[in-house]
Amino acid sequence: MATSAFDDHTGNRRFELLVQSVTDYALYMLDATGRVVTWNPGAQRFKSYSAAEIIGEHFSRFFTPEDRDAGLPARALETAAREGRFEAEGWRVRKDGTRFWAHAILDPIRSDDGSLLGFAKITRDITDKRLLEQAAYASELQFRMLVQGVRDYAIYMLDRRGVITSWNSGARAIKGYEEAEVVGQHFSRFYTEEDRARGAPEAALETALHAGKFEAEAQRVRKDGSLFWAHVVIDPIHDESGEHIGFAKITRDISEKVRAEGELRQTQAELLQSQKLQALGELAGGIAHDFNNLMTVMSGSADFLLRQPEMPAEKRNRYLHVMLETAERATSLTSQLLAFARRQPLEPEVIDLSVRMDAMGEMLQRTLGSQYELQLDLSAALWPVEIDPTGLETALLNAVLNARDAMPDGGSINISTRNLSRSVGDMVELALSDAGEGIPRDKLERVFEPFFTTKPTGKGTGLGLSQIHGFAVQSGGAVNIESEVGQGTTVRILLPRTTKPVREEARGQLDVTIPVGLKVLLVEDSGHVRYFARHLLEDLGCDVVEAEDGHEALRLLDEHQFDIVFSDIVMPGMSGVDLGKRIKQMGLDLPVLLASGYSSKQFIPAHQRDFPILRKPYKLETLAAGINQLLPPAD
Repeated sequence: MATSAFDDHTGNRRFELLVQSVTDYALYMLDATGRVVTWNPGAQRFKSYSAAEIIGEHFSRFFTPEDRDAGLPARALETAAREGRFEAEGWRVRKDGTRFWAHAILDPIRSDDGSLLGFAKITRDITDKRLLEQAAYASELQFRMLVQGVRDYAIYMLDRRGVITSWNSGARAIKGYEEAEVVGQHFSRFYTEEDRARGAPEAALETALHAGKFEAEAQRVRKDGSLFWAHVVIDPIHDESGEHIGFAKITRDISEKVRAEGELRQTQAELLQSQKLQALGELAGGIAHDFNNLMTVMSGSADFLLRQPEMPAEKRNRYLHVMLETAERATSLTSQLLAFARRQPLEPEVIDLSVRMDAMGEMLQRTLGSQYELQLDLSAALWPVEIDPTGLETALLNAVLNARDAMPDGGSINISTRNLSRSVGDMVELALSDAGEGIPRDKLERVFEPFFTTKPTGKGTGLGLSQIHGFAVQSGGAVNIESEVGQGTTVRILLPRTTKPVREEARGQLDVTIPVGLKVLLVEDSGHVRYFARHLLEDLGCDVVEAEDGHEALRLLDEHQFDIVFSDIVMPGMSGVDLGKRIKQMGLDLPVLLASGYSSKQFIPAHQRDFPILRKPYKLETLAAGINQLLPPAD
């Protein structure tokens, strides 16, 4: 059906209304020469000209002088006419001379026969978009300049597989590769062969992706094959939608830091060794002083006894008692050294501290002398403790002697016991107080350190208080010390309460009688100790056969019948423990008693031992008790 003139007019009117309603775009027409023939509100808003001001004017007035001089308006018309379209972005000029960034499209309008009638022009103001793009570009350029300007850090990017996609000057300086050499290569080339073999590069990316970050210090490889220590950080990169697109990698060369730390550790080790040598020197001086005093008494007394064989028995016994007490003091000093070396075997027993302190009181008073008064304040209902009695006696003797030395002009020493209930459990406190010189605050913090002593050089080993501390800790307890200069010192030993009953035999005297005529195989590599042990056994009524080592003992076992084997533990070739096990393997139902100053390099706890152990130095009473515990009960 033919279109009427009315319909054409209506359609044109509607189209005109559409164009006139658009304000975000400048929509207007040009004639074939480029002069404006129509003008919409959008064009008036962008360019500030009214229709009356601009219709009939050439559209080139919207171009900048630079573009007009360059012939851009005429070129735009020619391009649109020739190619059917011209599109560009550039600066355009408003009526007031201000500029805006425009996106312009120019389309030719032709008649039905193809002749050029004019042009349709669409312009949009995209100044804000342009400014944002420029700002983003400037920011990106600044960031790129920043990254490229950093030379102390290798900063580069990886794709999702670990392939390098960017490379900064720091990476070039640290790793030696130019950008063209590594972009497109996998970053694992910087790892050592060992790290690549165990999958370290892949594990690093996996950790970064799932944990949000990977950080490590390790050796990496430069282009020339040399190694350097690197601090590495890898972070995953996600786009705006949250999709993982790659990794950011930052590496720093910390070889100098690692070298400096190594030198520091070496210096510290050398300093520690120097301090150890100094401490050992102080220890040697104190031990030499103490042992010289002890040996002076021993050698002097022995020499005097030899020179006067007809000495009255009372006087002779007095000298012998002095020698015995001196030997006990030497044993105590040796015990301190063994405790410090952690080779002192522990023989815990359940005891009542108040009972034990009451029994020791007379001995301690005799040790102190008449200048000192020992006062005992002992709880009558004390909880039992499970400790090593010898370790306790050594610790107490050390504390008493320290108290005596702090009061050179004499004084009073107080020993007390009491029960304490604490959050960590029930404890029994053994406290020793003196009214001596006290310890300065700057030295108080160090008194439990091995070798440290507040006494003059050569007057102490520095092991006394450290032995007390070691005894308390090994017993499951603690020790603390309170002191003020001129006000005296208090040492408090805290020991854990036990629910086990006190052993009645611990309260009584040791039995020194054993069945007469026991045949004993004595195994001891030291001739002097073997001679001493033989005489003790013979004094107990034993028939003794000697062996210098374990192999000789096994030979004698094939030739003789014995009731018991008494052997040292530490011997060349075969230890006493090994000897006892061989005896068991031979099927001999033969009791074995071992003796040692220390049990072994790694002490065997009492509940794990195959054989009982007698601690050296032993006496007649302890030897008899050790033998008796192995013999079957009498009928």
